[in-house]
Amino acid sequence: MLRLVMSLLGTVFSLITLVVVVGGLTLGAVLHIYGKDLPSHESLANYTPPTISRIYSAEGRIIDEFARERRLFTPAEEIPDQVKQAFISAEDKNFYTHGGYDALGIASALYDAIKSRGRNVRGASTITQQVMKNFLLSGDRRIERKIKEIILATRIEETLSKDDILELYLNEIFLGQNSYGVTAAAQTYFNKNLSELAPHEAATLAAMPKAPSDYHPVREMERLRDRRNFVLKEMWENGYLDEAAFDAERAEPVRSVQNGDFAPFSAELPPRDYFTDEIRRQLSDVFGEGEFFSGGLTVRATIDPQMQSAAARALRRQLEAYDRRRGRWRGSGQSLPEEALDSEAAWRAALSDLRVARDVELDGTWFPAVVLETGDEAMRIGIEGIEGVQEVPRSDIAWLPDDFQETFERGAIVHVRRVLDDEGTFVNWSLRQVPEVQGAFMAMDVNTGRVIAMQGGFSYQDSVFNRATQAMRQPGSSFKPFVYAAALDSGYSPATIIIDAPIEIDTPQGLWRPRNSSNKFYGPTPLRTGIERSRNLMTIRLAREVGMDIVASYAERFGVYENMGTYLANALGSDETTLYNMVAAYSMFANGGERVRPSLVDRVQDRYGRTLYAQDTRTCVDCDDAYLPPGRGPRIVSDRERVMDPITAYQLTSMMKGVVDRGTASGVIDLPVPVAGKTGTTNDARDVWFIGFTSNIAAGCYIGYDQPRGLGRGAYGASMCGPVFQEFMTEAVEKFGGGPFEVPPGGQFIKIDRYTGARLSDDATGATVVAEYFRDGEEPVFGVSFDGGFAMGNDLDLYQPGEREVIEDITTSTGDKAQVGGKASFGSMSSGGLY
Repeated sequence: MLRLVMSLLGTVFSLITLVVVVGGLTLGAVLHIYGKDLPSHESLANYTPPTISRIYSAEGRIIDEFARERRLFTPAEEIPDQVKQAFISAEDKNFYTHGGYDALGIASALYDAIKSRGRNVRGASTITQQVMKNFLLSGDRRIERKIKEIILATRIEETLSKDDILELYLNEIFLGQNSYGVTAAAQTYFNKNLSELAPHEAATLAAMPKAPSDYHPVREMERLRDRRNFVLKEMWENGYLDEAAFDAERAEPVRSVQNGDFAPFSAELPPRDYFTDEIRRQLSDVFGEGEFFSGGLTVRATIDPQMQSAAARALRRQLEAYDRRRGRWRGSGQSLPEEALDSEAAWRAALSDLRVARDVELDGTWFPAVVLETGDEAMRIGIEGIEGVQEVPRSDIAWLPDDFQETFERGAIVHVRRVLDDEGTFVNWSLRQVPEVQGAFMAMDVNTGRVIAMQGGFSYQDSVFNRATQAMRQPGSSFKPFVYAAALDSGYSPATIIIDAPIEIDTPQGLWRPRNSSNKFYGPTPLRTGIERSRNLMTIRLAREVGMDIVASYAERFGVYENMGTYLANALGSDETTLYNMVAAYSMFANGGERVRPSLVDRVQDRYGRTLYAQDTRTCVDCDDAYLPPGRGPRIVSDRERVMDPITAYQLTSMMKGVVDRGTASGVIDLPVPVAGKTGTTNDARDVWFIGFTSNIAAGCYIGYDQPRGLGRGAYGASMCGPVFQEFMTEAVEKFGGGPFEVPPGGQFIKIDRYTGARLSDDATGATVVAEYFRDGEEPVFGVSFDGGFAMGNDLDLYQPGEREVIEDITTSTGDKAQVGGKASFGSMSSGGLY
């Protein structure tokens, strides 16, 4: 009997041993098979997750952020314990004790799956296993992936500490609403930092990893509350909360940004505009889109928020004024269907879903609205964000030719703004429309290149096309200073006489007869007056004398063009460039002829704080001198390249100051500091420009249709862009000041007659007297004129200073009526040229 029992026990022991051996060999084989081609887990020790790149203003305020995955990396030591405890309780309560996988959890999940015959299949992954799945493996539900997950989990536990693993998990996990990691999620759902979260809010975040879309804080609020309370219960059972705290936190309602309980973080940011989008475009080119959108870059922008608002306001005011003078209503081009107008709730929901401009601030906020009913004396509208139904009075559309019924249809989408009286009391709602005409404005520091304002159109949300940097337009006469700069550096002076008379040029396209804007001829005229009065014929003759190859080289040196054609028409600005290039080039006139490159960014740093780019590369000689005498600032040594002679720069600046004082921009620009600039108007006024500068700020504007066509009679650079420059620079001068233009050494002032170029005595005074700056050692030559190879007829009837033009009505050869100046002759009036 004993032998039988011992034999039976031996058999059982042998079977057990065989099972253990076979099981061990099988397990070893499985581990060998699935473990030999696994990805390296050691790379996780150098984890650099995709994080948000943020743009800050000069004052350090966040003004924009860019990311494909909205993530804010937070080290484990900065994550509050209660946030860690909430996720551990929800996902892996044995996290700090297991070796990467939880055998009891796996057995329990397997038992439940067998018991329910596959209906209750749940994961038993630890936090470590989830890290492996998220970083190194796919998310498919297969036994092979689970085995690999366990193998990698045990390996990573030997490489990283528990806190390091938890750091990876809490920064990588997707928590819904494009939020990755707990820091971004806390901001998305509660607009709070992690340290500000209450236990029930931390539990809400910990409820999300299982299935974020199934626990939406609005659509699935009850389900989210149940899951949150389950996490709170786990925290209590695990000893992280006492019973009183558990009861109090469980009783809290589910609150979130999405439910309107907290203001969203995005509400604290200004609307995205042309400035920050241009930074995105430029830095994506420099660093690559992948690095910009996921590298966690910290970008310090040069933007001055006050001046950016001033630029947008000034440009919008002029664009809208021009649009309203046209007297045509185009509207937004959008409307709501009739079924969306059945109830207030319906039209409000439909209106909120429309993509219309919501970023316009001009004499108040512009609100999107829908037309509900048109009447004889009023039109009833529903306004986004404004309770009830409002009315627009008939008097508000006096600028339109028709009444409400003929102009508007029910369901049409419009913009409106409040009209206030002088005391700020509401008067009525006023209809507005985004203008069809567009334009751009830009301002920069002439010494550092820092761009302080850039407005690329009327509304970024209406059109993201940045017309300051992307629109190629003809600069017209605003290009002429580069012709004069080439001449001044080639031995000419502001007193040099150039013939202003008709010319004809034979081109492959036919005979070209350029003309002056005034259709007049003035004969021998000094350079100064030529630029002050924007004389086309003088400019062409001067360009012919200097050589278009020299003019082109100057334009390219200043960055106006990369490869300018050497055609005489280009001397009048017929080649296309950008406002960005033109303002930068004018800055070099203002700073005395040193190269300055416009920059929208002061500094770019990576996620570790290392500087990748710094805009200011000048050397501060005394910045480290602890014994610098009181009252003496450190010396900054410029490293800028000189692009033109400083005396030439001053001569040109003085001549362009005359444009503002008595030339084509006089009567429009009136600032308390000296201003120089140049107007520009192309053929048929397709583009109008004004670019000007003080001693420290250069700014420029252009206005025109995106598909170029004439702006109509009376459209000139001075009349349309001049007021934009004036409004902006009034505020800029108040903030940044300004002073006289610096006179470089090495020259002397000599008084001349600005109409004849004749030398005058040192005590001469009067309206025609101007003091010109000449180089030392160069004796000015007076009385010599240049015609550029185009002779002037002896019988040409010229206009004299102060003489008024006599207009005559004539009948053309086609029978049409036209007007010409009294001194015009047949053949002298023709198309061509820009002014």
